[in-house]
Amino acid sequence: MQWDIFCRVVDNFGDIGVSWRLARALAQRSPHAVRLFVDDWDTLRRLLPCAPAVPAPFVDSKVSVQPWAVAEAPTTLADGVIEAFACALPPIYLAAMRDTQTPPVWINLEYLSAEDWIEDCHGLPSPDPATGLAKTFFFPGFTARSGGLIREPDVFSRRDAAQAETGRHQWLAAYGGADVSASAQWISLFAYDNPRLVPRLTDWQISETPVVLWVPEGTVWRGLMPWLGESHAAQTCWQRGALTVCALPFLSMEDYDRLLAMCDVNFVRGEDSFVRAQWAARPFVWQAYPQADAAHVDKMEAFLGRYLTKVDTANAAVIEAMWRDWNGLGAQEQAWQRFSAALPTLRQHARQWCDQIAATDGLVERLVKMVQPDVK
Repeated sequence: MQWDIFCRVVDNFGDIGVSWRLARALAQRSPHAVRLFVDDWDTLRRLLPCAPAVPAPFVDSKVSVQPWAVAEAPTTLADGVIEAFACALPPIYLAAMRDTQTPPVWINLEYLSAEDWIEDCHGLPSPDPATGLAKTFFFPGFTARSGGLIREPDVFSRRDAAQAETGRHQWLAAYGGADVSASAQWISLFAYDNPRLVPRLTDWQISETPVVLWVPEGTVWRGLMPWLGESHAAQTCWQRGALTVCALPFLSMEDYDRLLAMCDVNFVRGEDSFVRAQWAARPFVWQAYPQADAAHVDKMEAFLGRYLTKVDTANAAVIEAMWRDWNGLGAQEQAWQRFSAALPTLRQHARQWCDQIAATDGLVERLVKMVQPDVK
């Protein structure tokens, strides 16, 4: 089956990150052929350094990556067309879909949510006003009645290799210095601008145990550098009390997944890193994408309602306090201290949750079954 995935880069790397993971996972399901159309070539090249400097088709991981302009001229139609996050298909491509005798299956890939209402909307067709063609809504989620989560076939073997005894030492050889401890508490930080960052940094600075904070390149440095009182370009590691802050370059997806697997706690944001933190089977704190109407609060609470179902009341309160504090819903007294003290139990739960959501089909499997019901 031939698939075409269309992605417009709207904000940071979330849209292209999810689209690339989906394209690659689909391509791994031989004999599916996948084309990925992208409108922002510079952002794509940060994610895939192998991309040509000038927009031009290329192949990576069995995915044919195409500049958006290719679909703005006559081109062949796929059997399945995925419009990522309502990005709107190029008019000439859409017209060709309307005029062909057998139109492609048209999927609108929506944003991930744990809210109950997505189950009623997932898989529903809706007629497109301009063409009359049916567009089916596909909602990634955490239940059997949703679209599931992107999960590559080797995601757990790569995780387990990173969590092996030699994993941290191999990481330090590539990214750390001789003064960075492999036995300290490791925390990864990937976040939007956040007023609650400084209180967390202070918590880690005065920690009774050494803390190593790994910070990949990103917007969070705007809040971190004033606290450090240093120029980001001046060095790669800073020592502040019990805290060692380690600056990381822009990581490949594989290396970012490795980092999540090795850390004791992961602070993540948005959608892609949120899912990857769950596959890492480590305690994590999610910063939902802030929205003016506070819709992100509903998304966070909906996920916590599912994530904490099998957690005892005391530890559920610890997680809720930490997440609400980090998402700006009021400072929670001793939020980090309580969270850190509960880590052994939270770690067990993170593994159990990962096993639970991995026990069913992933997003790609559900997508293929929706389009080709007879495929096993």
